[in-house]
Amino acid sequence: MKIIVSIILIAASIHLGNAQEGIVTIEQDAKISKLMDIYTRANSNRGYYTIQLGFGSYEDATELKTESGIDFPQYSAKIIFDSPTYRVHMGRFKTKLEAERTFKEVRKKYTESIVLKPESMDK
Repeated sequence: MKIIVSIILIAASIHLGNAQEGIVTIEQDAKISKLMDIYTRANSNRGYYTIQLGFGSYEDATELKTESGIDFPQYSAKIIFDSPTYRVHMGRFKTKLEAERTFKEVRKKYTESIVLKPESMDK
């Protein structure tokens, strides 16, 4: 009798275990994606050291960005407008040590370059 009860309990648990299948669909408001994009852009510079290669007019900054892409293709460079000049920043480094090591190489070509602290450390 105990064997029959055990078999019935095992069969029932197997049957109930298989009944737990289903499809889950998540509907997300489009505004959430838009907010995440805004948040990402607002915090894109925070927490990272960068190297400022130089500054000047838009034409100078564009030329400097192009040159840095040729000289250091492994690091992305971007132009930032900081009134009244355009600045070229290169790289995103998590630690100051990593930024300083790269800075030693960059400084040989771009003598006006400096290492910038993350914005979040200034506040």
